[in-house]
Amino acid sequence: MLPTAVYTDIGGRAVNEDCARYVETGGGALCLAVCDGLGGHGGGSVASRTAAELVCSRYAEGADLAALAQEAHRAVRARQSDGCAMMSTIALLAVEGRLARWAHVGDTRLYRFLDGELVFQSRDHSASQAAVLLGEITPEQIRFHPSRSRVLRALGQEGELRVEQGSARLEAGQNAFLLCTDGFWEYVYENEMAETLRRSSSPQEWLERMRRYIAARAPRDNDNNTAAAVWA
Repeated sequence: MLPTAVYTDIGGRAVNEDCARYVETGGGALCLAVCDGLGGHGGGSVASRTAAELVCSRYAEGADLAALAQEAHRAVRARQSDGCAMMSTIALLAVEGRLARWAHVGDTRLYRFLDGELVFQSRDHSASQAAVLLGEITPEQIRFHPSRSRVLRALGQEGELRVEQGSARLEAGQNAFLLCTDGFWEYVYENEMAETLRRSSSPQEWLERMRRYIAARAPRDNDNNTAAAVWA
């Protein structure tokens, strides 16, 4: 199995609406799903768990990740009621031999590192990310923007859902991936992700080092925080 570590923390909230799951196939392929239920809509924990578990139960090597996300979207919609319009973000990663593929909806992020340097970062589907694209704020200011929690795409939303996806051939060297909810990346900066990666001997140690920043910076009522790391 590829070196992998996953954790989820309730933070300062009464309910953990994050969920992380992963599955490995007999051929050695790995699929990770990290989801963040939207608490403002109720049932966030159900939505995130429904999405993550569906993806992992249906994943097979070569599966279309965008199609899996759409299937998770329909499953979340099916759990909704008049009093509970539950929704969830999602970030997916599949590592199959020398190929990595990913897909995401919302502001749960995916980062890719090569030899300790950040080479790719997914783009949030959020109001604050839109402000960056309009030139109103810098990418660094997303963390403190008053609309940072306003997600523009989510599993369970009304209307058509657009899933963003990408892929990369793994190069020689250390390929590391990090999937994390906003309760994680709001308190850990990208340069710190890279710096702790270079000083870590395993994905588990990497996550532990980054979690120290959250412990030091997050307020007592901080959001749930969840991350998954894999070294390929």
